[in-house]
Amino acid sequence: MNQRENILKLIEQNSRLKASEIATMLDIEESVVEQIITELEEEKVIIGYHTLINWDKTEDEYVSAMIEVKVNPQRGQGFDRIASLIYNFPEVEAMYLMSGGYDFSIELKKAPMREIARFVTSKLSVIDEVQSTATHVILKKYKDHGTLFDNDDDDRRMAVSL
Repeated sequence: MNQRENILKLIEQNSRLKASEIATMLDIEESVVEQIITELEEEKVIIGYHTLINWDKTEDEYVSAMIEVKVNPQRGQGFDRIASLIYNFPEVEAMYLMSGGYDFSIELKKAPMREIARFVTSKLSVIDEVQSTATHVILKKYKDHGTLFDNDDDDRRMAVSL
């Protein structure tokens, strides 16, 4: 594995690592790490840094939703044109072209249920190429981006012994 890939793997696990820490871990010069990270950002290999928040530990009352979408792609335009109609809505956090029963999987930004319903009924479902949707509200997160959420205090199952 080359230096670029090693750096990518490290910052994918922890984007808060400093160049000096990465340099120590990989036994290379700090200036080399800084240069490689700058190049990766300019090449759009690194396209963002994110903070993962356990919203269950806050007073936040918003919900997250995932929507499966089945569409009729138009000849010569494929899925990309329809995808751009959808992913440009500010409510859309992430969007993927999928294999299987649905064509797209969409993750919405956290919002009140009423706003999620309004998005599906007045923005998404009215797109001509959209055949059907299935909306799923996320009730609880156990793991996200490889990180386990601390949900031990919510586990109230009765112990069973044999």
